[in-house]
This record gives sequence, C-alpha cells and structure tokens, in this order.
Amino acid sequence: MTASESGTAAPPARPTPRHGPADPVRLLMHRHRTLCERAVDPLEIAAGLEAHGVTDRAAARFRHRDVFSLAEELYARIPRADEPVRRPAPGPTAESEPDPDPEPDPLLVAPAPRSRFARGAVQLLPGALALATVAAHAAVRHPTRHLVAAVDAAGLLLTALALRLALRHGPLRLRHRPGSRAVVLWAGWTVGYAVYGDWLLAQLLSGGPDVPGPHPRAAVATAVALACAVVPAAGCAHWFAVRGRRGLASSRALAELASRVRPLLVGATGFFLGAALALAVGAHLLLAGAGRPGGRSAVLAAGALALLLFLARLLAVHGFPTAAAAGLGSAAALEAAALCLVLAARLPGLAPLGTPVETLVAAAGPAAVPAAACTLAALGLLARGLRALTGACAHPPAAAPERRGGTPLTDRPEAHR
Repeated sequence: MTASESGTAAPPARPTPRHGPADPVRLLMHRHRTLCERAVDPLEIAAGLEAHGVTDRAAARFRHRDVFSLAEELYARIPRADEPVRRPAPGPTAESEPDPDPEPDPLLVAPAPRSRFARGAVQLLPGALALATVAAHAAVRHPTRHLVAAVDAAGLLLTALALRLALRHGPLRLRHRPGSRAVVLWAGWTVGYAVYGDWLLAQLLSGGPDVPGPHPRAAVATAVALACAVVPAAGCAHWFAVRGRRGLASSRALAELASRVRPLLVGATGFFLGAALALAVGAHLLLAGAGRPGGRSAVLAAGALALLLFLARLLAVHGFPTAAAAGLGSAAALEAAALCLVLAARLPGLAPLGTPVETLVAAAGPAAVPAAACTLAALGLLARGLRALTGACAHPPAAAPERRGGTPLTDRPEAHR
C-alpha cells in the first residue's frame, strides 16, 4: 500500500543541520576586534592570534588552511582604527598625482648611517672603558690603596654606565615586562661570581677566608672579555631579528616559519660563541699579569657565561623574560650550591658533601664550577629558544605595537609559556 492509497503523505526529508555559525570567522572578529583594528598588517594579527593559542589546526575549524590566511581575512574585513573614512572620488582625473611622500615600510627602511654609527659606538663603549680602566690601574706610578681603589671604582662605575647605555639602545634593548627585574638580578649574580667567585671558592676550600684577610682578587680578564662581548652580542641579535622578521613575512604556515627560524638561532648562537671564546682567549693572553685565580677552565667559563647571557637577553628581548630569568637563576643556584656545599662540609659528619666540588676543582680548577653551571643553563635556554623563538609572536613588526601605544603582542601570558 502506497502513501497516497493510505491517505497519508510521507514527511519531507529534513536538511542536515549545520553545526556552527554560517560565518565562523565572525566570532574571531568580535573576540579580537581591538587587535585587528590596531594592526598595521596581517602579520601582526597572525602573531596576536598565535599568542592567544590559535594554531594551524585551530584555523582549520574556521575554514582556513593556516593562521596566516585567517589573519589576512580578518585584516581585510575589519577596518583599522586609525584608517580615515574614504569617500569615493567622482572619477579619475588627469590632474591626479600619486602621493609624493608615501609612508615607507619599516621592515625595508635601512637605518641612517649616523644612527648606525652611533649605535656601534655605544656597543663599543663598555669594552673600551674596561680596557681603559685596566690601563689606568697599571699606569699608577705611586700605587697606594686609596688611589688604586679610586681608579678602580671610577672605571667600574663608568663601565657599568656604558653597559647600561648599550643595553638600553640598539638590538639588545629590553622593554619593561614582567620578569625583567629578575633577569637583571640573576645576571648580576652570575657576573659577580665570574669576577670574584673563583677567588672565594679557592679561599673556602683552603679553610678561609680569614677576617681580616687578603684583598679579593678579581678575574680582570673575564670582566674585560664580557664587556667586549657586547659588540658581537648586539650584531648577532640584530642579524637574528631582521632575518626572523623576513622569515615571518615569507612563511605561509607556522611549521614553515619554525623551519626557517631554527637555523637562524643556531647560526647566531654558534657565531656568538666563537666570538666570545676568541675574546676570552685574547683577554687572558693580554692580561695574564692582571691576575686570574680561576685555573685552566677560565676561558671556557667566560665563554659559557657570555653565551648564557646572550641567550637570556635574546629571549627577553623577544618577549620571554620569564624563561631568561629561569635560565640565569638556575646557573646562579648551581654556583651558590657549590659554595654552600663547601661550607656545609665543615660541619661534623657532613664532610662528604664537599667531595663533588673538591673533586671538580682538583681536576679543572675553581673556574670549572661556573663553567659547568653556565653550560648547563645555556643548553637549557637554547632548547627553550628553539621552541619559543620559532613562533610568530616572537617576531612582531618592528615597533608597531608601541608606536600606537598599544600592548605589545609578546607581553601576554600566553607568550611566556
């Protein structure tokens, strides 16, 4: 019996319901409208989306192949906040002329020769003043304790001010973000240990230090090498930043961007390590008479510390100060633990606690402790950088967010994972 014969009609087939909105991008437009209105190009929107956890897999749910194509649609559909309302002209005229002074692309504009020369001179100041301080110390004809102390204090102050100036300008400039103070604190500890830690450890192992005792011996060659290492650090950081932004501009997916940036990071790290070791060798050969109580591992310790400081600064500059502070803090903790173990070994029944440090120092000298601590911490930061510095949020367009007064893309909780 058919449906017509029974007097009842078959119910019409219902269309398959569509899950989700007809325009899935509209939700992102509403959620990230402020970001899209302030963006100067789609790359900035892509960096912001990645900082909020939107990956290529998440972009597929919005019917896009990757984050970059999704950012391009958002950039095209949402008008910019600073974009003037343009009314259609009645038509092209023969008298119309192109804009005589278009705004240049910040990624393609080369710095002026004067500014480039000024930045280079600023990066050279710490090393030059450190060498000048050593020369002034050696040139004192009538050495007295007060005169030598005054010369050393003046040179140390000038070198510290020059270092602060070099870090506040150029590629190593660090914007104030959460965790920046911790980076400065732990960096100061590691540098202080590199200058006086080997002498202190040698005194502790020999039963001292006596109070009053001998004047602390500073590792002058290591201090000079670290001050001179600012120049290759700035050059490698600038090279990595420029080519990282170029890789972001030419990449169409996050995986492609990561494959482009990883060799850049490894190359910049390797080049800086070679330059730092060369500076350390040169400083120890030049200043052999200035005193170095570190032992055979002094050059390796200086190179490892320079590499640790470079990687920490690179992570902090690109928006990951928490990771930088963790790396420097781990090195400082290992160095402090070595000193504490030697002191604890003096207590009754705790003598075996100092055996590892004593064995390491007997084999390679007091400088082996900071060399091992900084090497382990630097390897950890390099592994972290191979993950953190390969994302789009680590390479925003140059100075775009701060020029408009907005929040930097990397200054978000998601960027510090």
